[in-house]
Amino acid sequence: MRLSGRTVAAALATAVVSMSLPTRPALAQEARELVESGIRYEHAEGFVRDYAKAHALYCAAARMNDADALLRMGWMYANGRGLPRDDAIANTLFRRAGKLGSEMGARLALMIPGSGDKLPDCLRAPAAPSAASVAASAGPTPTIEDPAEFRGLPASIDRRKLAQTVIRMAREYRLDPRLVFAVIRAESNFDPLARSPKNAQGLMQLIPETAERFAVRDALDPIENLRGGMSYLRWLLSYFRGDVVLALAAYNAGEGAVDRHRGVPPYPETLAYVQRIRALYPLDRHAFDARIATPSAWVSVRLAFTK
Repeated sequence: MRLSGRTVAAALATAVVSMSLPTRPALAQEARELVESGIRYEHAEGFVRDYAKAHALYCAAARMNDADALLRMGWMYANGRGLPRDDAIANTLFRRAGKLGSEMGARLALMIPGSGDKLPDCLRAPAAPSAASVAASAGPTPTIEDPAEFRGLPASIDRRKLAQTVIRMAREYRLDPRLVFAVIRAESNFDPLARSPKNAQGLMQLIPETAERFAVRDALDPIENLRGGMSYLRWLLSYFRGDVVLALAAYNAGEGAVDRHRGVPPYPETLAYVQRIRALYPLDRHAFDARIATPSAWVSVRLAFTK
């Protein structure tokens, strides 16, 4: 059944769409902001109309289980609004919105029939990568013509063993050892017993919450501390899709702060921290394993726009 624009527009204007929001309020708010931006691009409200951007924003919010985003994406497919018309996709999106509490979604699913589930590409789960493809995507350690040079470590046997351990573990975690050394230098200056006023501890200055998150029992044990710090750094690089600056800012201020500010938070401590490490490690990109973390929603949208 083909709906007139007036019929659905009126229904959308008068219906109260009930949404089942994610459990984290911050995530729900982020989804709402993505949808509102999508609406502005779809309807040319303060922006040049851009259906592709609207679709990408709706899709990012739909991945957070936002019913309104699913509803609006379905409407685009049902009416060929900037996209090839596809009633099967529209029906699937409307039904999913209905399951999340949208009465309008449930009604539209009955009015626009479809058989089975058919999702747009942006909502399909990616196929598990093979070991060969993961190795290929990671690529070799990046190089630059004039890299930063680290001053020689003190000649003590303990420091030499520490350097060897960092290099070995960095390879295990598929991290550039130069980046790990730069973080340790900025965090603790290689003091395994360092402790900050905020109770960050050890070589990579793990706060208790981060230590617990990555199963570190004793943050003052050098090996456990390195394991926890490298696990977090590897996770951040995956979450921010290889963006070194965002990963470093998040290591200092938390990924939540980076997401809220959609970039490096304007905190003097964080800005200085990133600058210190960038003086030692000036590379912008780092290889990452996409399987470790679901990417930050706004970073996904930004990457989609730059392709």
